[in-house]
Amino acid sequence: MILEKEEKFKLIFDTLKEKQTEQSMFNKFLELYPEEWKQLKITFSKFNRSKKFGNTIPLPKPEQSLRKELRVWLKNNKNA
Repeated sequence: MILEKEEKFKLIFDTLKEKQTEQSMFNKFLELYPEEWKQLKITFSKFNRSKKFGNTIPLPKPEQSLRKELRVWLKNNKNA
């Protein structure tokens, strides 16, 4: 979970000089928010270790999760 996601995505969007795509925003997020990215990976890792054998709850990998959130944000803010 990303805290203050809207503000961060808006800042990334406004900061990018090239075309704002899912990939360019993903790269800029990693550059601007390395601690947030690290925390996402830690959370995913802890969740995977805590699962009991046979009881699987699908949790997307951090990359997939962040890309999906960026994709949705871009779709909803095309005219930003």
